[in-house]
Amino acid sequence: MGRPEKPVDRTVPARGKLADFLRRRKTTAALAYEEMARRTNGMPSKATLERAASGASVPSWETVETFIKVTVTKEEEFTNSLGIALEQGRELWIRARRATRAPYYVHKAPDPNLISTVADFSRALRNQHVWAGYPTPGEMTRTAGPGELPSTTTRRIIEGTGLPVDPQQAIAFLKACYVTSAADLAPWLAAAVRAFADTRDVGAWARAHHLLQTRAGREENHSPTQLRVAA
Repeated sequence: MGRPEKPVDRTVPARGKLADFLRRRKTTAALAYEEMARRTNGMPSKATLERAASGASVPSWETVETFIKVTVTKEEEFTNSLGIALEQGRELWIRARRATRAPYYVHKAPDPNLISTVADFSRALRNQHVWAGYPTPGEMTRTAGPGELPSTTTRRIIEGTGLPVDPQQAIAFLKACYVTSAADLAPWLAAAVRAFADTRDVGAWARAHHLLQTRAGREENHSPTQLRVAA
């Protein structure tokens, strides 16, 4: 029988909640860290998995994702509900990153409905990036996919010295900041139409907004009930 784990570090409550979530999965799966590492061929290592569930730091999303997948239960496989666990884990991970990286003055996600100018739009994109837990340009480029979001462009948006060049780039940036559903993206495109009305051709932005609104309606009609992480 292995030695008991150290208590979860709750110095940062959001980190502690992520660690609790991971430890519950490990306990339910009845796996030791050594066995988990063997199942992942040592990537991540036993030490990395153990540290991820300690609450002492925020692990990478790749580590959290692997931790969740390696502790999948037979019930989750049978009900095809691993996706829900991954969604819960990502939300807890984002909250942990936000708690350790976001400035004190960012208390909530930006509201795109309040955007009316180019400066508003730029500031809201930067605040969304903060709210997402400060993903690096490299992480965002990988999340968006090849060619969708160049890291140099991402860096300029984050620094406030540039803006997305088209709707597709704006959507890629927002998705890399975990604004993913059409219903959540549509208000951002509407905000861009307002902000750019007097400064550039807004036709492409208006068309993209219309497509997102249409898609949001379809998603609403066919969306399954989702579990939410308790605050």
